[in-house]
Amino acid sequence: MMRYHYGMAATLSKIIFLHGNGGEGVSHYWFPYAAREFRSLGLEVVAKDFPDARLARKSIWLPFLEHECGADKNSILIGHSSGAIAAMRFAEHNEIFGSVLVGAYYTDTGVENERLSGYFDDPWGWEAIRHNQNWIIQFASVDDPFFPVEEPRLVSRELGTEYHEYTDRGHFFEKEFPELIEAVRRKLSVT
Repeated sequence: MMRYHYGMAATLSKIIFLHGNGGEGVSHYWFPYAAREFRSLGLEVVAKDFPDARLARKSIWLPFLEHECGADKNSILIGHSSGAIAAMRFAEHNEIFGSVLVGAYYTDTGVENERLSGYFDDPWGWEAIRHNQNWIIQFASVDDPFFPVEEPRLVSRELGTEYHEYTDRGHFFEKEFPELIEAVRRKLSVT
């Protein structure tokens, strides 16, 4: 039987994965590995491919996250790339337990698909994002090919994240991600 230290973790209901745009879903990269690892810790995992995967539009993804994935105040959102952006925007207006942002950024980076997603149409409510969750873990890499490292660094400063920066992880497309599992495990104090 799994035990949590600290009372808040005992109410945790689920971990929800949010993949990035471009058509790749939760059967790619480190998502299957992370799902197995979290389930082995006794945690419920929601791993669904989001609709509109090419553009990942805010108007489609945020309702799907709430209504189809069941995101609520007891959920941990683990988002990769535009999935991290969706997690931040969801937390602007909804209470969640916590989040993990992998390869997060805060501008459309000059990419048409990003601009069309709708996530960058409004100013960021950094204070609300921070206030609506207990903690935020963030992973970034200096050699990310999609945006300069200043993007995730600013996100970290604005949100006060537990920030992990690497020099050689690119956009985190690897098959395993033990650092992510360990960071969440520490936050939950799972024994």
